[in-house]
Amino acid sequence: MAEKTITILGGRGMLGTDLAKTCEHQGFGVRVFDLPRFDITDAEQLKEAVDSADTIINCAAYTNVDGAESEADLAYKVNAAAVGRLGEMARRADRWVLHVSTDFVFDGESDAPYTETDAAKPINEYGRTKLAGERLLAEAGGRHCIVRVQWTYGSAGENFPKKLIARAKSGQDLKVVDDQTGSPTATTEVAGAICDLVGKKPHGLFHFAAEGYVSRYEMAKFMFDRLSLDVNLLPCKTGDFASLAERPLSSRFDCSKIKAVLDEPIRPWREPLEDFLRHL
Repeated sequence: MAEKTITILGGRGMLGTDLAKTCEHQGFGVRVFDLPRFDITDAEQLKEAVDSADTIINCAAYTNVDGAESEADLAYKVNAAAVGRLGEMARRADRWVLHVSTDFVFDGESDAPYTETDAAKPINEYGRTKLAGERLLAEAGGRHCIVRVQWTYGSAGENFPKKLIARAKSGQDLKVVDDQTGSPTATTEVAGAICDLVGKKPHGLFHFAAEGYVSRYEMAKFMFDRLSLDVNLLPCKTGDFASLAERPLSSRFDCSKIKAVLDEPIRPWREPLEDFLRHL
């Protein structure tokens, strides 16, 4: 594997950082492209990255969910138009692309975990632009794989666990929603799965998340218990918070399809979260 190079677009973000480390650990050469020196919306820079790649993993994204409501054009350029252009360039260069997407392509109203064949119905601009990116990549007709992830957290960047801990240490009462359900998923786990897929280069759409489901509130309780933090934690509803973008209430994934491809079983959400908390 050492002779093969993986090009990671958005390689200095939360997922990209762990992905680069994991790929290097598994013997891949890694090339990282990210802001400010690389802009995925710049066609010339993107072509240079594609032409010099063996395999491309796209982690680059506009991820400010509320910001996308007022910056829909920018979110579309990054999450959709650039991904479609990447697909076209990769097809012409005969490069395999793995693109990272999101649970926000769904409305969160399903009573059952979402499968890859369920109809997407995003309820905010972020989700709409990410879904458009998926479709444009597929329409480009090249060799590609799309992996939808959810509730990700990692050592790099801002995320839900880090924000919770920072607020808890302020000593104030902490309200956390108990009507949003999903699978807290460590970027280290996503990175391991992606590296496995790179070796196999499957085609199509996959869902990946940690094993098991939990509410945001129950996740917070678990974290504060493990950290022995004395926090006055109060359950509340999503509607109690004013936000520009709607959030899906259920982000539960059915990961049967990707489980059949991966070499290793998917770990229960508690185990990687405990690892993360120990290393904070």
